[in-house]
Amino acid sequence: MTTPRFWETKSLAEMTTGEWEALCDGCGRCCLVKLEDADDGEIYFTDVACQLLDHDSCRCTDYSHRQARVPDCVALSPQTVSHIPWLPQTCAYRLLNEGRKLYPWHPLISGDPASVHRAGISVRGMVVCETKVKPLDLEEHVIHWIE
Repeated sequence: MTTPRFWETKSLAEMTTGEWEALCDGCGRCCLVKLEDADDGEIYFTDVACQLLDHDSCRCTDYSHRQARVPDCVALSPQTVSHIPWLPQTCAYRLLNEGRKLYPWHPLISGDPASVHRAGISVRGMVVCETKVKPLDLEEHVIHWIE
């Protein structure tokens, strides 16, 4: 008999802080600079990463202070997940909020934090730091490999 896994038995709101944090697969996709079309509201991902993203681990280098250092950093919560349309289709928070299952490559399923990189889901090796790109050049960095 298998032991139930917390993400299969609890709602996002019922999870402890540790369980909530464990849902992040470390893909780094939410840390990419996004552009919004002023005319139609369409969101476009770029290959430009937040200055705090470690490009190898795809994790924040100053997670506990990220919102103070990066004012437009969005903090996910059970209350905000459904209101953030740009969360990648593979995001565990989005998947669980929509009643779907985690992918086999998710570290909680595979038991290996590197599985997200091997599956080609993470942004490892595919991004440039925002400090290297002028704001007026962001449109040149729009990508189509996120979804």
